Amino acid sequence: MNRRNFFAGAATAVAATTVSRVSMAALPEPVTQGSTATAPPLAPPNGRPYNPVVTLNGWTLPWRMNAGVKEFHLVAEPVVREMAPGFKVNMWGYNGQSPGPTIEAVEGDRVRIYVTNKLPEHTTVHWHGQRLPNGMDGVGGITQPHIPPGKTFVYEFTARRPGTFMYHPHADEMVQMAMGMMGFWVTHPKESHPLIEPVQRDFCFLLGSFDVEPGSATPKVNTMTDFNIWSFNSRVFPGIDTLNVRKGDRVRIRVGNLTMTNHPIHIHGHEFEVTGTDGGPVPRTARWPEVSVDVAVGQMRQMEFIADEEGDWSLHCHKAHHTMGPMGHEVPTMIGVDHKGVAEKIKKLVPDYMVMGDKGMADMGGMEMPLPDNTMPMMTGAGPFGSAEMGGMFTLLKVRRDQKPGDYKDPGWFKHPAGTVAREVPGAAVPPAARNAPPPISNTDATVRKPSGAHNH
Repeated sequence: MNRRNFFAGAATAVAATTVSRVSMAALPEPVTQGSTATAPPLAPPNGRPYNPVVTLNGWTLPWRMNAGVKEFHLVAEPVVREMAPGFKVNMWGYNGQSPGPTIEAVEGDRVRIYVTNKLPEHTTVHWHGQRLPNGMDGVGGITQPHIPPGKTFVYEFTARRPGTFMYHPHADEMVQMAMGMMGFWVTHPKESHPLIEPVQRDFCFLLGSFDVEPGSATPKVNTMTDFNIWSFNSRVFPGIDTLNVRKGDRVRIRVGNLTMTNHPIHIHGHEFEVTGTDGGPVPRTARWPEVSVDVAVGQMRQMEFIADEEGDWSLHCHKAHHTMGPMGHEVPTMIGVDHKGVAEKIKKLVPDYMVMGDKGMADMGGMEMPLPDNTMPMMTGAGPFGSAEMGGMFTLLKVRRDQKPGDYKDPGWFKHPAGTVAREVPGAAVPPAARNAPPPISNTDATVRKPSGAHNH
């Protein structure tokens, strides 16, 4: 299904109830974004000053000031997200993308968010983690009427506390979130805060999961556990941008999870502390050093560290299947199975048949197999030393001493100092088995004593 056909169904559904030009004239103009690249931080043009975030493979939504109120305009609509080069998925999102744009505000800001629904069904927006009037909480049928197709609703409240939050529907939630409807919200402190330190780099992204059959383009919304696409901000490695920082920078990474399972996010080469959750800043006495943090469903975790080690450091989910591309869940394990004789017979019937998996799956990383249209390989990506054999929730933290302050451009691959790369030992052979290995366990009868005192052999 192409982009034109995908949008046609939604356009037909909303045609009868399109918002009039007169009523739209009073609203802030909706801003859309089609690029999948990481946009530079949006320096606040007005209102209270703050240090802006950088949304990985995303952007921050502009606003207008109206009598002291920050006004934003979200448009819920069908979108086509390129999850990796050449791999496009039909999703639902906001303002041209999934996830939607990040909303940034300052503690104490009065915000007004207009939400226009261009979906083929009703929707709402829940402001996950916010303190606000109950009628602004966005639970369809409970705290508000649903937003019908073609209509615009307005939410208005004060950003009462600093922290990292999310937004997503609370209407047909299973379908709409499975289709990619979600976004980030950051409320910055209005002044110096005892638990919130200033940082030089502030990144944020959402964890996403989708079930897209090979050769198709629309997620299966009824999937509960067997997802095959795992993403950072609806991008999969190697389509995920790197996090580029200057050596010595204090770095904050905000990660939100709106998938159906937990994700242990692991950073190589550095220790960090969890300094905040969607509940607010973590007291200093409750922090400890970590290299991995588990981000459970519906949670946000905020990690901070000093980037004091140069290099290209991996940042990824530590569930191995979540750093892979689409893969079948019913593929048998063939490790150790000698099926060359069978393979020769099969090749007579199917000339392109290849033996796979008898020595592990690493050969999939460099194998160029024919794939269905609009399907990415299971393992992909390459580095300066060969195939990366990765996909999904994986990217790199690139630390450089010569990265200029505020410069987010990719510096390229790290140039390792001489003698600092793991290397082959010339002439070394595989050592023989140890002579003093423990003897094998022999088969012996075991005597089991039952509580009654009887003996069985």
